[in-house]
Amino acid sequence: MAARIEDVAADAGVSVKTVSRVLNGYTNVRVKLRERIEKSIRDLNYVPNASARSLAGRRSFLVALLYDNPTAVSSYIMDVIVGVLEACKETPYNAVLHPFDAADDLAARIDGFVAHHRPDALVLVPPHANNAKLLQRLDELDIRYATISSRLRESGIDIGFDERKAAEDIVEHLLSLGHRRIGHVTGLKGHGARAWRRTGYRDALRKAGVAYDASLVVEGDFTFESGVAAARVLLDLDNPPTAIFAANDDMACGVMREAYERGLVVPDDISVCGFDGTPVSQLISPGLTTVRQPCREMGCAAVQSVLQAIRDPSLRHQERLPYQLKIRGSSAAPGTS
Repeated sequence: MAARIEDVAADAGVSVKTVSRVLNGYTNVRVKLRERIEKSIRDLNYVPNASARSLAGRRSFLVALLYDNPTAVSSYIMDVIVGVLEACKETPYNAVLHPFDAADDLAARIDGFVAHHRPDALVLVPPHANNAKLLQRLDELDIRYATISSRLRESGIDIGFDERKAAEDIVEHLLSLGHRRIGHVTGLKGHGARAWRRTGYRDALRKAGVAYDASLVVEGDFTFESGVAAARVLLDLDNPPTAIFAANDDMACGVMREAYERGLVVPDDISVCGFDGTPVSQLISPGLTTVRQPCREMGCAAVQSVLQAIRDPSLRHQERLPYQLKIRGSSAAPGTS
């Protein structure tokens, strides 16, 4: 038999009205008392009656994750989704996962989504996290939201990590091996990660006293195919790089594929590094040297923070989580063959 709100109240030792206030996000409930009630909700597997809440004009208890077409960044999105789902499991909230193409009219189209699903809060990943018009519209609709890795300062709640420093670290790794001609495949234009990772690349070169060479920087868009195309440009140079840092793992795999097609051995003939720490980085041979970004942790922290913002609309929270440099077999000193 499904648990009722009365069962939750009895288990927590409080009134039904107090449980209702917690369910509806009121802020004037003591923290320890709220935690006790939320524990009872979890222990009893209590599911609030969504239709009753809707009729009463109360909360939907839905958190929506909005993301772009995930074909180019599927591993990234899936890890964020896992974090969002894990965070929701610890609360009365459920997650709605919704892909939205990053079209110019997204700010206008959000009205229909909100009217249909009535989410209490949203979590946005790039490029939506960088859409100023969208964030402004959400503010106008008075909907709490958290962004992940937004490059916009107006985002009140943002969860990310220091992508610029992480890129600097991985290029410093290549420099420490003795590489001085290091190519870089950039990310998608307009994406915050593109700017941060390219800047980190330049930071490392500058600190090592290595001159920046624009011919060693080639446009990419985070897809495997763009990594192949960029590698062709870099490897066709009269003086090609001895190492290539791609702004994500998919493009790095594209670089490795092109190197293989040319009969080059990684890392004997050329070192390759990526960024993201996706599962493919461990599955290919040699394993890919990369940065593991905390995608799952960011998704979890974003939900936790935005639910706090429902209770306290004045909340502003900027959090940077730790990343990990994963050194694997795709990087070595130049000329090791």
